[in-house]
Amino acid sequence: MTEALMIAGMAIVTFGIRYVLLASAGHFTFPGWAKIALDFVPPAVLTAIIVPAVLMPNGDNIEFNLQNASLLAACVAVVVGLIRKDLLTTIVIGMIAFGLFKWLL
Repeated sequence: MTEALMIAGMAIVTFGIRYVLLASAGHFTFPGWAKIALDFVPPAVLTAIIVPAVLMPNGDNIEFNLQNASLLAACVAVVVGLIRKDLLTTIVIGMIAFGLFKWLL
């Protein structure tokens, strides 16, 4: 019974927070400096997620060498992304490169 009440309470709190933000979305605008600052949030979050996964594939120490399949595949993906400028192609080729490097190394 207490688990059900706890889950219901968390659902109410989560819904309440999101409802307040969504209901007030069209009623105010951000200042220009805030809009500029918010443009940097997605790259910063993706960098914070991707860099540790690439440089520390085992989770314990930094592996900045040619035996790191994640690092090599990330370099391939960056080059493909810069040349093609297509997200799906970059992801597919990056995953293929990771599989090949993992298999070869």
